[in-house]
Amino acid sequence: MITVDILPILDDNYAYLISAPCGTTAIIDPGHGSQVIKHLEEKNVKPDYILNTHHHWDHVNGNPKVKAEYGCKIAAPIRREDLIKGGVDIPLREGDIFKLGEEEAFIIETPGHTMDGICFYFKNSKIIFTGDTLFSMGCGRLFEGTPEDMFNSFQKIAALPDDTMIYPGHEYTRANAGFCLSEDRHNEELKARIAEVKELRAKDIPTIPVSLKCEKETNIFMKAKSADEFAALRQKKDNF
Repeated sequence: MITVDILPILDDNYAYLISAPCGTTAIIDPGHGSQVIKHLEEKNVKPDYILNTHHHWDHVNGNPKVKAEYGCKIAAPIRREDLIKGGVDIPLREGDIFKLGEEEAFIIETPGHTMDGICFYFKNSKIIFTGDTLFSMGCGRLFEGTPEDMFNSFQKIAALPDDTMIYPGHEYTRANAGFCLSEDRHNEELKARIAEVKELRAKDIPTIPVSLKCEKETNIFMKAKSADEFAALRQKKDNF
């Protein structure tokens, strides 16, 4: 089983330090080099790898500094590897397996937010890192892909076991909650989740990880039955 340390960076991003039982470690989406290195120094950890979910600056800007400091290799999506700062040492595509020590991450391509988006799914640990594809009670903006792309990406994640724990790229949960409630006012599970989120954020505690089961119950985008329905929700959210 891998362990996960949440590293708050920038305004609302999360980078993650993940560790295998053998001691092999990786940083996921180090969007700010100095902030990530500070976290690593406090934990006395030298990462072996950098893992990127997509090419946006707030997920890759820290790559060169972290790589230079620790000599770690960068594993990132092959689809836009030219935009991954620091250079891609291990290109990843749908169906690949990335090994962190003996722990295996299955690579799931999830275009929509960007066309190169991937998720790292650690099946044995029941953990998935979704970048800016799936947020708690939300989904990423469609900067490059289509609603159909994102709907299909959501279906891939929805097909995983319900006890899979989701680690997204941002702390957007409270901001997303209002829109979900506006579309699903009689959802008691949603109301309970919103109360939990308010309590956690009042204490400056992350609202993630969150189970896939909870997202299926509370995330209005996961309730969409078609790409057209998903597109209509995304348009409403953009104007909410």
